[in-house]
Amino acid sequence: MNREVRVRFAPSPTGALHIGGVRTALYNYLFAKQQGGKFLIRIEDTDQTRFVPGAENYIFEALEWLGLTPDESPLHGGPHSPYRQSERKPMYREYAQRLVDEGKAYYAFDTAEELDEMRKRLTAAKVKSPQYNAITRMQMKNSLTLPADEVQERLDSGEPYVIRIKMPRKEEIRLHDIVRGWVMVHSSTLDDKVLMKSDGMPTYHLANVVDDHLMQITHVIRGEEWLPSAPLHVLLYQYLGWEATMPQFAHLPLILKPDGNGKLSKRDADQHGFPIFPLAWTEPESGTAVAGYREEGYLPEALTNFLAFLGWNPGTTQELFTLSELVETFSLERIGKSGTKFDIKKAHWFNQQYLRNKTNEELLAYLRADLSRAKLEGHTLNDTQLLQICELMKERATFPQDILAEGRFFFEAPTSFDTGLVAKKWTAAAAEVIQAYSQALNTGQPATWEAEAIKQLLHDTVEAKQAKLGQIMPALRIALTGAGAGPDLMILQELLGKEAVSQRLSFALQQLSVQA
Repeated sequence: MNREVRVRFAPSPTGALHIGGVRTALYNYLFAKQQGGKFLIRIEDTDQTRFVPGAENYIFEALEWLGLTPDESPLHGGPHSPYRQSERKPMYREYAQRLVDEGKAYYAFDTAEELDEMRKRLTAAKVKSPQYNAITRMQMKNSLTLPADEVQERLDSGEPYVIRIKMPRKEEIRLHDIVRGWVMVHSSTLDDKVLMKSDGMPTYHLANVVDDHLMQITHVIRGEEWLPSAPLHVLLYQYLGWEATMPQFAHLPLILKPDGNGKLSKRDADQHGFPIFPLAWTEPESGTAVAGYREEGYLPEALTNFLAFLGWNPGTTQELFTLSELVETFSLERIGKSGTKFDIKKAHWFNQQYLRNKTNEELLAYLRADLSRAKLEGHTLNDTQLLQICELMKERATFPQDILAEGRFFFEAPTSFDTGLVAKKWTAAAAEVIQAYSQALNTGQPATWEAEAIKQLLHDTVEAKQAKLGQIMPALRIALTGAGAGPDLMILQELLGKEAVSQRLSFALQQLSVQA
């Protein structure tokens, strides 16, 4: 039966959104749009003890920044409201009770101390994986081992309990994963997971199955870490009679550390000097601020392009894709099984490409904001000149802020000079030519202050001093910018203006005369 494709991204509001979660959201979005379907966001906040204020708003802001706008969500509404699990609490109880009534789940009254004692006993008996399962449950305090009247009495008295699934003892559970093919797990390796907690809230396992069914989710696209839970979810679909409409699964490969040795973590990102979150985040309790890709200068279109390639490939040599092009090209079948290394240098490359493709007018907005932050709004350059600076600097930039960081000399004259650079590039011969060039400027040359005329005057001065232009240019750059590299010196001088150039040359000649 053909159904409208419906996928969901279901984060928990327990902190900032990890970059791996962003990739999961991206793949869900791309698949839904490619199939002409719907992309939902559902907030899975069943664990109220881990709720972090501000986390939900952070999630939506991050996804909006990347252009991943949902069709249905707590903020956008939809026919299956509410989209926060904490607001759907009453309905979960109904399904948990149904499983108990049908003998597919049971009440468990074990205390934390009794559970701990059970695990210690199994560990002492050299059981590899101590767990509450088809064997151990018969030695515990639950509705399978207690008389029915005692169970009812405990329930009536309000004694705390949980509801656990009754895992079959000897059954093979099969599921087909779009990425990994057939997955088979024997039920003897699985434990009787809690479905309903003592506070009346469902666990992720029950809530996500119930919600996916009620929200008519057709494909569950999530991280590899959820693969061990998939057999339990398949069993729940079977127990609840929903196997015929069970969604298809696609478990995404891990994002690995840069060296490929294990899953990428925040600590790894910190050690390698790159963000792990899409936006900056401040921990509510500690006040610790953590960097984000947006604040570091990554463009949203570059980041989505980069993330798309962390596990998927188009099957061609094309690397640059707009979001709409990714939608057109994306397929779950081209997602690999193996983990993929997180290469921040590749992220830099993507950012460079998208930065260079931006218009100078777009870059000017970034430059103006950076000038304001640096308190450099008092410059004398007009918009035409600022646009020229954007054009000159964008080929040398990785991030928008590099335009000012690498081109600050357009707005501020150097006040000191790197001694090592001066020792290499500033010579007596160069100083003599620059002195003559400076004097020529003071006599009114060239007649027009344009790059070609400036170039001709410099060539004439170098020739008159019988010097070589290649030996003069590095010293001239130091005098004008204080740097060892940068954009075309003739265009640079045209932008600075004759007066500023003359002042900078005089200052450099005065400061560096001793070293020369």
